[in-house]
Amino acid sequence: MNYTVEKLEKSQIKFNYTASAEDYNQAVVAVYNRTKGKYNVPGFRKGHAPRKVIEGMYGPFVFFSDAVNDLVDKALDEIEKSGESDIVSADSVDDVDTLEDGGVKFALTVTVKPEVKLGEYRGMGVEKKEETVSDKDVEDFIGNQQLKQARLIDIDGEAQTGNTVTIDFVGTQDGVAFDGGSGNDYDLELGSGTFIPGFEEQLVGVKAGDKKDVVVTFPENYGAENLAGKEAKFECTVKAVKKKELPALDDEFAKDISEFSTLEEYRADVRATLEKEAAKRSERAYEDAIADKLVELSEVEIPKSMIEQEARDMVRDFETRLSYQGLKLDQYLEYVKMTREQLLDEYRQGAEQRVKVRLVMEAVVEKENLQISDDEINAKIAEIAEESSMTEEEYRKKLDRDEFDYIVNSIMSAKLIKVLKERNEQPAPAEGEKAASDNADAPKTEAKPAKKPAAKKPAKKETAPAEEAPADATPAEESPEQPAEEPKKKAPAKKTTKKAEPKTDSAE
Repeated sequence: MNYTVEKLEKSQIKFNYTASAEDYNQAVVAVYNRTKGKYNVPGFRKGHAPRKVIEGMYGPFVFFSDAVNDLVDKALDEIEKSGESDIVSADSVDDVDTLEDGGVKFALTVTVKPEVKLGEYRGMGVEKKEETVSDKDVEDFIGNQQLKQARLIDIDGEAQTGNTVTIDFVGTQDGVAFDGGSGNDYDLELGSGTFIPGFEEQLVGVKAGDKKDVVVTFPENYGAENLAGKEAKFECTVKAVKKKELPALDDEFAKDISEFSTLEEYRADVRATLEKEAAKRSERAYEDAIADKLVELSEVEIPKSMIEQEARDMVRDFETRLSYQGLKLDQYLEYVKMTREQLLDEYRQGAEQRVKVRLVMEAVVEKENLQISDDEINAKIAEIAEESSMTEEEYRKKLDRDEFDYIVNSIMSAKLIKVLKERNEQPAPAEGEKAASDNADAPKTEAKPAKKPAAKKPAKKETAPAEEAPADATPAEESPEQPAEEPKKKAPAKKTTKKAEPKTDSAE
């Protein structure tokens, strides 16, 4: 097939294709062989009617639409194999028609990966802010551990905020008990916010043996519709009032909760642990600030199709996380009173920035010629296997594609952030000096290109570019087979249906 190229706005390219009569006829033959079993033709066993007989009965263009669909798929394959255009979505097929010589033509419009104008990332001036650990931080941590070791003891006095009351309770509306409104021997810490607003406050001052009616109004957004915004009464019987008794902060305490013999040794270890965690947070914040600054300095126009696909990927990731908790997305949406489209719309708000970050980082990887060798991948796999107390062979047997992609991404991310930190700490280029992205000293690795976790090939969707069978054609057309969409891939092609009036009376 031959084609010409038109560059459109917003990262779109239009390919005007011309398929010869031979190309078109081969596509028709392929469609006939694939679909002939669905046609009922008198005098022939199903699936054995000749092509000409089927065309004579259902019209000369009965295979036209599917044949052009196949040619469009072939065109997409050829475009991506050429490497000249990095397609992120196939948007539309137009101008479909037959030619006088028996061939066909069509125009394929695609969105390609947009060009990124990288900002200067040498000497960006991003400073690392060190997070410090104070004496109060150490004492607060130890105090929390002390609280975890506290025991509850009964008291005779009135319950105060911070005390725990053991209660039996029955909730009613208009004198009728409702589901989920009753409990026995429930330990409720006053002031914890465990129950709905107003409940715990009304139990302050009660004593063991008291009976107390607690009247509250459920919040308007309460999960149970039959209770939301309505008043209820809880008849409470106070069975005990308790307070926390904290263990003494001494050497015995240190021995009980740690491997250390003295409180001072334990306190020193707590400080060291907190300082390590603070250092990690400072480093992550520094790396994030560098990335954010570079994204701010860079320019890229994000196609809508990429934003839409990113939002859909984010919803799919959220659905996966819910499944780990034993929840289905529809159940969650019903609970929060939200539709799938509303959830998708929420994710759209952050999708554009996520796409921009990814494109900018990919541009840096390309400019800096960052690569990953098989040796690096193998070393990382060996490291993870050891951390998992497995042999490398055992780990490789359970290693799936998603986890492998994660390993590759983690290696590349480490290389990328290392380069960005080095560039940030370099002096800013003088006027007229080459930008960091054009620096001849950019690190190069004698290794094969990184194994990309995301394939360049766009996910295909049904594309019916041509005229459907004329009015005298009756059999339903079948959609071309559609491969399962992989996560985190380029935006899928949109489903588009265009009609064309063939100029000839023959499909050949």
